[in-house]
Order: sequence, then structure tokens, then C-alpha cells
Amino acid sequence: MSVDYRKIITIEPGKRSGQPCIRGMRITVADVLEYLAGGMTVQEVLEDFPELTMEDIQAIFAFAADRERRVLWSAA
Repeated sequence: MSVDYRKIITIEPGKRSGQPCIRGMRITVADVLEYLAGGMTVQEVLEDFPELTMEDIQAIFAFAADRERRVLWSAA
């Protein structure tokens, strides 16, 4: 079952320059993806940011996958 990222990922023009954030916090999708790409594990991210949940991480992945699908379709 996939998480509905639209309930978790928020975009507010005045917050973090309108970047997609997690539940209205100042933690962006890009921040978390960069930590993971840099070698942190999901568990390490959750330990460093106790306000995040596993559902938030799943929403980040779902958001990134959906964005990638949209980019591929628009390039076709």
C-alpha cells in the first residue's frame, strides 16, 4: 500500500522559498533525499530528526517517484 504524499508534503510560497516540505515543517524533501544520497540510513535520518516519521520518509519517496514519472512523461 502506497502512502498518499499529498497529505504529508506541503508547499508554502513563504516557507523555504516554496520548496516541498514535510508536514509544514522547514525540513524539505530535498534535505532528506540529500542526507540519504550522502549515505545516511533511513534510521539515522529518523534519529537525527525525531519529528519525522517512517510515513514521512515513505511520502518523500512517493513524491520523488511521482515527480520523476512526470518528468519522464513531459520529455516524451
